[in-house]
Amino acid sequence: MNPKVRTCLAFKDQAEEAARFYVSIISNSAFESAFRREPNGPALLVSFTLAGTPYQALNMGRETIHNENCSISVMTKDQRETDEIWEKLLAGGGAEIQCSWLKDRFGIHWQIVPEALPRMLMDEDHDAAERAFQAMLGMVKIDVAALEKAFAGR
Repeated sequence: MNPKVRTCLAFKDQAEEAARFYVSIISNSAFESAFRREPNGPALLVSFTLAGTPYQALNMGRETIHNENCSISVMTKDQRETDEIWEKLLAGGGAEIQCSWLKDRFGIHWQIVPEALPRMLMDEDHDAAERAFQAMLGMVKIDVAALEKAFAGR
């Protein structure tokens, strides 16, 4: 598959390591290919998919800066999946950030979002949506049960 548009993540020299790490965590993902300037040399460019979405990772050969201006958002079906992905992405030196955000050990920012969150925030009951929003502001990793409780006004 050669999609017209794909996101490219830049690294100093960890493109392949990062791509293989990500595909091991997100279901329906695959490491597709690597371009190496020498047969046994490090990858310069790798292609992979995360949950069917195409990505590339490029080794720039110099330090790169990652920040919250660009993040990968993963929609999770429930608290179990949220917890599982959250913990795996934090492994090896990641950092938690407020409101469902984290930074992995490679410096890439992620949003791990349970399906319940956007459903509640976009509900026609503005007061319930606002209660869920206020509850979310006090969270780091999203707690679905606490969101549902706030949404219901309990």
